[in-house]
Amino acid sequence: MIELHYIDDALLVVDKPAGLLSVPGRLPENQDCLVARLQASFPDVLTVHRLDQVTSGLMLYARGRQVQAALSMQFEQRRVHKCYEALVEGRVAGEAGEIALPLICDWPNRPRQMVDLERGKPALTRWRVLARDAGQAWTRVALEPVTGRSHQLRLHMASAGHPIIGDCLYGAAPAPRVQLHACRLGFMHPVSGAEMAFASPSPF
Repeated sequence: MIELHYIDDALLVVDKPAGLLSVPGRLPENQDCLVARLQASFPDVLTVHRLDQVTSGLMLYARGRQVQAALSMQFEQRRVHKCYEALVEGRVAGEAGEIALPLICDWPNRPRQMVDLERGKPALTRWRVLARDAGQAWTRVALEPVTGRSHQLRLHMASAGHPIIGDCLYGAAPAPRVQLHACRLGFMHPVSGAEMAFASPSPF
């Protein structure tokens, strides 16, 4: 069951469950995805952005090509506000900061990404500590991706020595799921011009 936060003639805001693809994969067994499920009820729904399969949380979908283009422009111009919550391994030192490490696809090991100081595309993540485990096993952080590179939050936290819990691709110990959730989404309505803001509480 897909939780629908908002719907009108121009767009939908929904909650993607962890483990579900945002868009279809190449292989026949990877055709089940969030956009396909939405299109079964709303045939005009089109993708604007993506979340990793392992990530849960808020996603924005356009209804029609014109709205898709307008919303895509907001993402390109970094006018969309996105905030994530994550549980990461270990005790993060400090209360807030930034991670600026350029990223590129690790082609022999796709979909894995890697830090490449010479060829990577610029990537910037802002982080802030929300809570710490008394036993220092984990830290809850708010993550704001200023850029939107593939696997950016996951790789930036792993590069800082604090992989997201459950993210085995980037060195974390196994867990029932990757503890990363898109909890806040803000943008301008492409038709009315109204400021839209949505929140989804962390499921972990």
